[in-house]
Amino acid sequence: MNFDLKICGLKTPEAVSAVLEGGATHIGFIFFPKSPRHIGVEEAGCLRVAAQGRAQVVAVTVDADDDYLAEIVNHVRPDILQLHGQETPERVKLLKERFGLPVIKAFAIRNFDDLEAIKPYKGIADRFLFDAKPPKGSELPGGNGVSFDWELLTKLDGDVDYMLSGGLNAGNIAQALVQTGAQAIDVSSGVEARAGEKDVRLIEEFLQAVGEAKAMAASQTKA
Repeated sequence: MNFDLKICGLKTPEAVSAVLEGGATHIGFIFFPKSPRHIGVEEAGCLRVAAQGRAQVVAVTVDADDDYLAEIVNHVRPDILQLHGQETPERVKLLKERFGLPVIKAFAIRNFDDLEAIKPYKGIADRFLFDAKPPKGSELPGGNGVSFDWELLTKLDGDVDYMLSGGLNAGNIAQALVQTGAQAIDVSSGVEARAGEKDVRLIEEFLQAVGEAKAMAASQTKA
């Protein structure tokens, strides 16, 4: 089974280069003005060129209107849309049809009832992303550097295609992969020196930790 690794919230050529050189399969640009990781569409359009043929480009939005989404799609030419707001199943379906792109629908998780919320989106969203509920007072739906109880994911149906997010870093990624068996992960704040500022060294350490964790899991499977 393929393993997908997305590093999100990229804003500089140095960060994009480190992510691509490290073998990430997806890079994410965030289009949400309240986020310290927000990037302009023209700037993202320039940065995405480096990913051509190397990684899929994900455009992350939060309840964006059609005009803004059209601007993003036209300038950035993403491979995937990630919807991180309160988009309904009907809205997800409409956007897929309008833009002809697959959609990752994000959900904030605290308990199993939060996972139940994905049911109306099955067969509509192409993949789910599970992040932690934002801390009290946060205006950001993701990228808060907090995780949720990964044990909840063991109760999911095996056919649910999801990306694990929320508080992942080089120190806990091995445990996260062992506990969940996730085949797709997303990280943002876990590779930052401070909010919105990616650190090349932390990116390299995270990617190395993922590689080591995958190698260990493979050796245990063979044994």
